Amino acid sequence: MVNRRSIARLSGALLAALALCGAAQAQDYPVKPVTLIVPWPAGGSTDIAMRAIADAAAKHLGQPIVVDNKAGGSGTVGPATMAAAAKPDGYTIAQMPITVFRLPLMQKTTWDPLKDFTYVVHLTGYTFGVTTSAESQFKTWADVVEYAKQNPGKVTYATPGAGTSLHIGMEQIAAKAGIKLTHVPFKGGAETNAAVLGGHTTLQADSSGWKPLVEAGRLRLLMIWTANRSKNWPETPTLRELGYPFVLDSPFGVLAQSPVPNMKSAASVGGTSPVAGFTIARAALRLAR
Repeated sequence: MVNRRSIARLSGALLAALALCGAAQAQDYPVKPVTLIVPWPAGGSTDIAMRAIADAAAKHLGQPIVVDNKAGGSGTVGPATMAAAAKPDGYTIAQMPITVFRLPLMQKTTWDPLKDFTYVVHLTGYTFGVTTSAESQFKTWADVVEYAKQNPGKVTYATPGAGTSLHIGMEQIAAKAGIKLTHVPFKGGAETNAAVLGGHTTLQADSSGWKPLVEAGRLRLLMIWTANRSKNWPETPTLRELGYPFVLDSPFGVLAQSPVPNMKSAASVGGTSPVAGFTIARAALRLAR
């Protein structure tokens, strides 16, 4: 999850990366607003976090960072749109989910992740979890597994899209548990929240956009996918505690249209490398196998 301290750190990393972008062009960059494409619906956990980071960075840049939501394609519509239409001048950037690398390994795409983007900065990862309605019969993940073994395919789960880390993660969990689940893809957290609350799906696998609903007692958090238990939900077990040898946080960052002059040769800033996309690529390849 992204808190105030991490927002300050992440906005600083974004600010430094944008400064490197501008250094190759003009000393007074930016001279106009910067557009930040968020490839998820407004109001979701990624949108909220990226808006907070953008607002904090904009105060130091002296120009607004305008968020433009372009949801769809498991988080790839936004970056793909930028690759097709944006000028490589550093004034249009996009949040980069790991599906930017993964989807071209699964199907034909309009972008080449190694040629069409300049990787600006790696920011952080997600807190993923699986929820069900508070009115559900399932009190624990073990209850889900027991039911699914007796009723193959009847347990449905919502995610923000096919090919996302949440989709692949749930299939890895199901394979390890020896059960069959049915995937129902949506565009983002608002839709997955509505799906599980309304009983349209049995489960929801998503990042922490479910937090207010869990705290309000409307959703039940069955597990989280982090390395350790969360301080926010200390009673909720991790995947590893449940017997699954996985830690899934789907690292993400920010990219720009390619080529932005000198961006790739810029030095590491604040411990965060502007070419950290290559690390993310390796992680994507491992998950896609």
